[in-house]
Amino acid sequence: MKPAGRFIETSTRALCRLSMLAVLALGLASPTAAFAKDKNSAVVALEEFKGKKQPIDLIRNRFFLKGNRFEIAPSLGYVPNNSFADSYVGGAYLAYHFDEKLSVEAAVLYSPNTGTSGVKNLTRTLLDIAYQSDPGTTFQQPIDRLSIAAAFSARWSPVYGKINLLGEGVVNFDMYGTAGVGLAAVSKDIAVVSDAYRNGETTDPVSLEPNPQQQFSPALNLGVGVNFFISPTIALKLDARTLVFIGPEADYIVGDIDPTTGQKQVLNDEIQSVFITTGGISIFVPKMKPRLFNF
Repeated sequence: MKPAGRFIETSTRALCRLSMLAVLALGLASPTAAFAKDKNSAVVALEEFKGKKQPIDLIRNRFFLKGNRFEIAPSLGYVPNNSFADSYVGGAYLAYHFDEKLSVEAAVLYSPNTGTSGVKNLTRTLLDIAYQSDPGTTFQQPIDRLSIAAAFSARWSPVYGKINLLGEGVVNFDMYGTAGVGLAAVSKDIAVVSDAYRNGETTDPVSLEPNPQQQFSPALNLGVGVNFFISPTIALKLDARTLVFIGPEADYIVGDIDPTTGQKQVLNDEIQSVFITTGGISIFVPKMKPRLFNF
């Protein structure tokens, strides 16, 4: 009888232990499921730190935030791809930033016509060569100068970073690219050999037509730029962009008749471009909202 009693006692103890373990397992499972369902911010941050989950838009301790802010940037610049005349520009950029990467902008730039004083020495050399070769030359040098540039573009800012300047301080910067459409107004200046130069009264061969035509063309606007942030509100801005448009080819002959063929010359359209580089100060409004951190 003792062996049977031990067996019954042992089976009863085992059953009790299994029941206790089952109750304990159920008790642990319920809070674990609830905890997994309702994770707090510390758990989420820990998972992100371990690489288990990447947030959609991670803000890495930015010195500046642009989202839902306007950018106003008065700027001055130069047109470096005009070989025949100097063209200085002034204007402003206005942008609205939807977030840290995407924004839209409008740009208006104006370049005053500096007349004969803005003509480069290459133009004078070409006119002098033409005159020395033939005193009765009909050669003229076209000088296309930008008058007004206006553009409406989308801006994408995929890169931001920090630069340590000689260990003295950290400069935050933001790089962007632009693409859009615009309008280019070009002054069709023409330089010819002046009568005073032909008569030996001056050493400057350049004479400009008094009323140059204005050519207005729709244009494709492409560019890149960078903002160096001095504060969350002020940044130094560098911008380079090109306006690509279609216009008539250069006319190097005075009058409509080509002296080499005796036929009326026909000017074809060609792809032209104006490259503009500017620098200025960007002002961001309204005041930047406080930064939010994951942990």
